[in-house]
Amino acid sequence: MDPTILMDETKLDTFRELNLLEKHRVESFKDWPFSAKSTCSIGKMAEAGFYWTGTKRENDTATCFVCAKTLDGWESEDDPWKEHLKHAPQCEFIKLGCPEKDLTVEQFLKIFCTVVNSNIEKNIKQFKSKFVKDNESKLDEFTHMLS
Repeated sequence: MDPTILMDETKLDTFRELNLLEKHRVESFKDWPFSAKSTCSIGKMAEAGFYWTGTKRENDTATCFVCAKTLDGWESEDDPWKEHLKHAPQCEFIKLGCPEKDLTVEQFLKIFCTVVNSNIEKNIKQFKSKFVKDNESKLDEFTHMLS
């Protein structure tokens, strides 16, 4: 296999984890209850920035890849763009008001930076929380030794 192809696939895996690309958001929908002909189709959901975060029981749950707003209770006639704007008007992606294919390079890079920074912040919070939890007993022991 050509190593450049493997490297490109590896780079795309990072995009997939962040649901940055519309095609990856489309691929995330495992059990979406609405048809491709509905206003609330998988394609239209992904275009409006949503990826699937549902379960077998709650299959109509989706989350924005930029603002992390999670919405459920979708109806087949719901317009994903309008619902996204209604529930998360502060979202940098929804403010642009256009699908990925119409973004300028500058707009795409702005969204990319927003998503990456949010992901870094989330990972730091998780690390800090785990670190504190894992070391609470050691801190207690240390403070008892001092008193």
